[in-house]
Amino acid sequence: MPHGILIIEDEATLAKNIGRYLERNDYEVRLAASCEDGLEQFAAFSPDLVLLDYQLPGRNGLEALREIRTRDPHAKVILMTAHGSIEVAVEAMKAGASDYLNKPLVLKELKMLVDRALGQERLEGTLTYYQARQASKGGLDALIGACPAMETLRQQVRRIVAMDSALADESPPAVLITGATGTGKELVARALHFEGPRRDRPFVELNCAAVPEQLLEAEIFGYERGAFTDAKARKMGLAEAAHGGTLFLDEIGELSQAVQVKLLRLLEEKTVRRLGAVRDRRVNIRIVAATNRNLEERINRGEFRADLYFRLRAVSLALPALGERGADIPLLARHFLDLHARRYRREGVRFSPRAEAALGAHAWPGNVRELRNVIEQAVLLTNGPTIEAEQLSLAPGLQGIPPGGTDQPWRLPEGGLDLDALERDLMVQALDRASWNVTRAARLLGLTRDTLRYRIDKFALSRPR
Repeated sequence: MPHGILIIEDEATLAKNIGRYLERNDYEVRLAASCEDGLEQFAAFSPDLVLLDYQLPGRNGLEALREIRTRDPHAKVILMTAHGSIEVAVEAMKAGASDYLNKPLVLKELKMLVDRALGQERLEGTLTYYQARQASKGGLDALIGACPAMETLRQQVRRIVAMDSALADESPPAVLITGATGTGKELVARALHFEGPRRDRPFVELNCAAVPEQLLEAEIFGYERGAFTDAKARKMGLAEAAHGGTLFLDEIGELSQAVQVKLLRLLEEKTVRRLGAVRDRRVNIRIVAATNRNLEERINRGEFRADLYFRLRAVSLALPALGERGADIPLLARHFLDLHARRYRREGVRFSPRAEAALGAHAWPGNVRELRNVIEQAVLLTNGPTIEAEQLSLAPGLQGIPPGGTDQPWRLPEGGLDLDALERDLMVQALDRASWNVTRAARLLGLTRDTLRYRIDKFALSRPR
């Protein structure tokens, strides 16, 4: 569907030329020759953007702009004038104009401004569409389980949602969700959003571990044109895109120190500053963070800021591992069986008693995500109406194996471990292998350069002669 543009311009020839040019570029255009006519068409046409002349018969463009913004606070308006001055530009921006353009107009430049303004609109539209899709997956109904831990979790979510609705201001506390990988932290974040008063506003999520460290700050906070080499146009950050709604930051423990500082400022002041910008933008968002890491250990190692941690855990929710949920395992298994049977049109498929016993006996190191994937594969690969134990792709070899992988299960030595000595030895090995190049050694260890520097100082390490 083409974007609609309303042109309020009393010079008929100029208005027609702009209109024809925009129509050739797939925009739907309406023309108005006065402020009063323009306001009537604005109400009837509901355009995506208004091109507004400053010098109009009767009421001028600034008065029209204020009226338009009163009717629709999110309306995008570009003011055009042949009497350009700094004072007019400042007044236009204060009144809510998206941009400002001097006459005589260059149509190519005009189109660039229109495209840029509506590019932001397309982002908001995408978020709205995405939000509508995600709403069907959100809510308390998605938190399946009858064990005491899950019932307590649902009660906590209900309580938080009730308190959000009763808030006297628009500053809900941040929420920190902890739990092992695959336990369903994202489902809890969605339930907090779609059950609460912000359900009709954007739910924006970002996996902090999935974005390269050097791009993460720009992704969250956005940037201005020219902020860095490849910044060829202004870009709205996810914090701004989530205005009025929820920003969900998964794997929060992976943030660099620089981004942690800016996130702390966002939490405290509810403002963002794009890279390369000189002013702050106020945002109204609820931040929900999630991690499978022990953040307190990372604080002790100098990898995570204590002040940010305490701001994030204003409200803390902990998810139990699937192996601790007892009777929830067969309940979830049957739920996923019904779900995938409908998806693949395999209605009527069921578990054999031996398959149910195998599901109950498995430790589920990958938690709910592992269970879901095992059931989906079984539905795909089973020919008959019954899934047997042998057709469940369980992975018992993962149980008891350390993260790095080994042929033998890891066991604690009888005398215990000296963790400081073990950590120091790892630092020295990495530095030796990297010829004491700190950047390369940090990469080998999966640390930031600053973190490795901290540990070098901690253990008083120095390069041997």
